[in-house]
Amino acid sequence: MASPPVKPGLGAAAPIDKRELQTVIDQGKADPTAVRTLRCRTVAQGRLSQLNYIRDLPPQPVTEHAPEGPLGEAGAPNASEALLAALGSCLSIGIHANALAQGIRIRSLELDVEADIHMTSVWGDGDRQPRTIGFESIRVSVRMDADASRKALAALVRHTVLWSPAANTLHNPVHLDIALAPAAAA
Repeated sequence: MASPPVKPGLGAAAPIDKRELQTVIDQGKADPTAVRTLRCRTVAQGRLSQLNYIRDLPPQPVTEHAPEGPLGEAGAPNASEALLAALGSCLSIGIHANALAQGIRIRSLELDVEADIHMTSVWGDGDRQPRTIGFESIRVSVRMDADASRKALAALVRHTVLWSPAANTLHNPVHLDIALAPAAAA
């Protein structure tokens, strides 16, 4: 199954409810030291497909496949594409929320997120020359139709990136702790 075609033009941006946004801001101010743990349970389905369970949402599929080739027909994003989607979504939400706080009306917003990856070193086989494993760089192009000057919109994007959890997770060193879980009791 091929990916759906990308539609030209900007996506319509429904406004964020200012009261709902203020509630989230107030919750954060009430206890600035509060830490929220986010969780996702990933369950292998076979043939390089996984289902990801987040809160009580329907399972989110992720399928590891090469963009081209025999596995390229998967009907779900691969893990690297899902990472790009998470970044784009986080930035989009941040741009909307910060625009609202600044009194900027956004009529439409679209982000193109892309990155290059060396496919031969993805699973540790094939090309074993020292290369970056994962993305070497990520490029995001933001297009929006809004009631503000280009200078104000550029400042809005810079501010959003500065405070984006997803962008900062990718940009800053993050402690990563991966271990085999304890054996299940018999």
